[in-house]
Amino acid sequence: MKISVIGAGAMGGAFIEGLLESGFPASDIYATRRRAELLSSLADRGVRTGTDNRRAVEGADIVVLAVKPWILPSVAEEIYPHLTERQIVISFAAGIPGDDLKRMLPGTNPLFTVIPNTAIAVCQSMTFIVPVRGTEDRTDVLLELFSTLGKATLTDEGHLGAATALASCGIAYAMRYIRAASEGGVELGFKAPEATEIVLQTVKGAAELLLRSGNHPEAEIDKVCTPGGITIRGLNEMEHAGFTSAVIKGLKAAK
Repeated sequence: MKISVIGAGAMGGAFIEGLLESGFPASDIYATRRRAELLSSLADRGVRTGTDNRRAVEGADIVVLAVKPWILPSVAEEIYPHLTERQIVISFAAGIPGDDLKRMLPGTNPLFTVIPNTAIAVCQSMTFIVPVRGTEDRTDVLLELFSTLGKATLTDEGHLGAATALASCGIAYAMRYIRAASEGGVELGFKAPEATEIVLQTVKGAAELLLRSGNHPEAEIDKVCTPGGITIRGLNEMEHAGFTSAVIKGLKAAK
């Protein structure tokens, strides 16, 4: 399988990093960007690189459009004449309706909107796949591919905004908590690197505990909240400051 990534910037580059991390052959990846020198680190690892999007499309089994939404129409117009019917085309651009994608790329190509997050670089993404014009077998190909890069699930366009807020935007919200807790750790007396390491392991442990147990978060919270204890006092102070409300408001604002 050969994969071409048009616009290997932040998200496109993270996707390629994940492919390499998963063991995907570097020689089967083609990455483009307006400034070729920004792809030198990928080229050093064996990825084929360049600035010619039309050349990148030729011979690819999967074409990933990882450009910004406002650039997508011009890139689609550029590559459309060079696509063949067998090629799967993926858009990473959030906020572009499926009907618009079909107008940009008319024909019979399997066409999908895929929204990963930047943890795809370490094969830990939460990725959502929306078939815009896709057969069941092509959908299965993408589910298998993105499941090697974290967790992948099918959704419909109506839920894509919420999915983006929870996972794609959500990774930034999780990191903001990590930053805040790390700064709190410094105020509590730890050096900054120590505080960050403690918080990172704590968040990682919390996520893994919930994933393995399948328990509701409150069930695990109850285990560490002894009556009159320090944990419940800390949680209540956060809630008095609007912790849960702030998270929900932020998610709804991002939808």
